[in-house]
Amino acid sequence: MKDNRPKNIDFSTLNLPLPAIISILFRISGVFIFLGVAALLYLFDLSLQSETGFARVLELLTSPLVKLIVWAIVAGLLYHLIAGLKHLLMDAGIGETTQGALFAARAMIVLFVSAAGLAGVWIW
Repeated sequence: MKDNRPKNIDFSTLNLPLPAIISILFRISGVFIFLGVAALLYLFDLSLQSETGFARVLELLTSPLVKLIVWAIVAGLLYHLIAGLKHLLMDAGIGETTQGALFAARAMIVLFVSAAGLAGVWIW
């Protein structure tokens, strides 16, 4: 029996469809959220320790770098939420066709960009 399976896949030549990319990014955003929550919990803990700690958190949150990090964590949460809702709809049988999955992926991107933009305006 001849084995036609590839031995070394060059990922730069793969042409993944948009729904597949959205699904992969959904899983990556879950890992990012897991790590980002640790940073948010640190800030929360620091703010509850004392008045000085609370003042330190307020001072940190005026820094553009910290604002960017907080926005990235919030954007990751929003992406994971919207993509998770898309996955739940697909589990319910909505958008299982190729055209439906492509439409849902495009709609998810529009919703995410809008929500992340609003979150950025709110944080800044």
